[in-house]
Amino acid sequence: MSRHALDAEAGTISATSAYLERSEQKAPWHDRAADALVSRLWQPIAGRLRNPAVQLERIVALAAAHEADYRAMSDGELQAHVKPLKAALRRHGFEAACVGQCFALLREAAARRIGQRPYDVQLMGAWALLQGRLAEMATGEGKTLTATLAVGTAALAGVPVHVITVNDYLAARDAEAMAPIYEFLGLSVGTVVHGLSPDERRRAYRCDVTHCTNKELAFDYLKDRVALARSGGRLTMAVAALQGGAGETERLLLRGLHFAIVDEADSIFIDEARTPLILSANVDGQQELAMYQTALAFARRLELGRDYLFNEPAQRVELGDAGRARVAELASGLDGVWTSTRGRQELVVQALTALLVFHRDKQYVLADGKVLIVDEFTGRVMADRSWESGLHQMIEAKEGCALSPRRVTLARITYQRLFRRYLRLAGMTGTAAEVAREVWAVYRLRTLTIPLHRPSARVCLPGCLHATAAQKWQAIVASVRELALRQGRPVLLGTRSVEASEQLSLALAEAGIAHRLLNAKQDKEEAAVVAEAGLAGRVTVATNLAGRGTDIRLGPGVAERGGLHVILTECHGSARVDRQLIGRGARQGDPGSCQMIVSAEDEVLRVFAGPVLWLAAASAFGSRLLGAARFIAQRRAEWRDSRVRRQTLKMDAQLEQTLAFSGTHE
Repeated sequence: MSRHALDAEAGTISATSAYLERSEQKAPWHDRAADALVSRLWQPIAGRLRNPAVQLERIVALAAAHEADYRAMSDGELQAHVKPLKAALRRHGFEAACVGQCFALLREAAARRIGQRPYDVQLMGAWALLQGRLAEMATGEGKTLTATLAVGTAALAGVPVHVITVNDYLAARDAEAMAPIYEFLGLSVGTVVHGLSPDERRRAYRCDVTHCTNKELAFDYLKDRVALARSGGRLTMAVAALQGGAGETERLLLRGLHFAIVDEADSIFIDEARTPLILSANVDGQQELAMYQTALAFARRLELGRDYLFNEPAQRVELGDAGRARVAELASGLDGVWTSTRGRQELVVQALTALLVFHRDKQYVLADGKVLIVDEFTGRVMADRSWESGLHQMIEAKEGCALSPRRVTLARITYQRLFRRYLRLAGMTGTAAEVAREVWAVYRLRTLTIPLHRPSARVCLPGCLHATAAQKWQAIVASVRELALRQGRPVLLGTRSVEASEQLSLALAEAGIAHRLLNAKQDKEEAAVVAEAGLAGRVTVATNLAGRGTDIRLGPGVAERGGLHVILTECHGSARVDRQLIGRGARQGDPGSCQMIVSAEDEVLRVFAGPVLWLAAASAFGSRLLGAARFIAQRRAEWRDSRVRRQTLKMDAQLEQTLAFSGTHE
């Protein structure tokens, strides 16, 4: 396939060379209808007829054909083959023969420079990435090296590549670890993390390969959008560049959206896609403290059921007629925003939301007198993020903190729209099957499961359902005592929130069981703590997937004792997150086991499982009914989250049309 063919497949491209990206022209309704019909009916059949496994195995054979020759070459001779290979890739694109040869060269370079020879399944995963797929690879299968094969091939073909991951630690770690391979091939590599200056960011984005986080990339892109708007847009900049005036172009951070390979793609594409990304400027809001305090005082005087309704599954508060009248009565005699019917009602609803929906050590933590948001899917603190529309300041007032500056929106975009603007897009994750349909519908990425390098030896024990949380903690402590203290096996316990992790930590401490606690309050230690979680007798309590990206390797003698045992202490809102935690153990054919020990008081089951949970809790066969209760609860929670993402994307598109009509970008 030629470069032109690749570009045509990627879609319509913006016309200027200053900033290449895919345009977002909406297809006619009949094209969308035909596409939906094809995706639902023909594509599943075509996928079975094509047999992806056969296609993947073909690339392994093509690479193997060159390996003996490359292995016999010196470093200089091997590097001499890079130049003709680059020419072939730029002439033919990602044709299988060229890619197979490039994979063989990269495989040999990896063996020589970092001491790791990619497995056949990693070549398969890399080929899936180059084909624009979402590759599902189990935890521990080596996604970092898999991505490097695809990244190196694309970069040699002259395509700038962004390798996008979920945090600064992983971006810097992967760039440093893979740099010897890129440098061997004559490729430059840069890293974009929090705290870099604009000039440092420009230099990193101008490298052949750039490792960055989704948040840093998104906000750098928004800054470029603001700069483009102020300079008159792409056409004005293109004309200026033709006339020799490159000053405006040089102020841009990125050089376009060419090819993105997204690590932990389900987290970025799905979990973080519920909230739009907003580039904002600070406005002093200290004078608004009294307003927030008054709203909270009014909210505390309202009565649930009479004045307002709280939809817990949807996390939504709604004032009733009695509530609106009560707010008007409380606000009588006050001036300012309290004289506005809509303004005072919105403030009180926001105050109720801050009180009922957002809780300390769940959605946020307090550190150094500041409210810090906790990512509910990873358990990490997001120190540079804040809730919009005054909600963050309302929560600060609730907690008695000094108000941070209120923020005024300069530009906004959703992850859905951002990633759809890349000319080429691919992703990889350990858990994609559950969201494959949504990923295709939104990002047009087909999910492809990559075979395991070694068969899984994981043992999944029957789940246990207890009536109360107290009984659950007792059962977990008893299980840990047996496995860690008596059998000497390492145990990893996953919780949904900081609060739950601290409750479990207290229960273990009272039982005299030494353990390591890892939640949003200790996230700086995550890599070291998780890396040591496979030592004999080690007990680790982790909030969600803190430590993602760091393998848990078994210590000496642990495999003979049964390997790592993972305990899920609560059902998550998505079955994917449960699978991510389970995947920490029994990696690469290691022995290991897992078990779910939960209670009927756990939030997801209590809110979403409905009558099935009541039947399970009251029945002597409760543990047998746990699977049904969990399935129903997670399906309902996933549907709610999917609806929120659809609404976010719809609102973003509507806002774009409004701003486009007014002449304002984004």
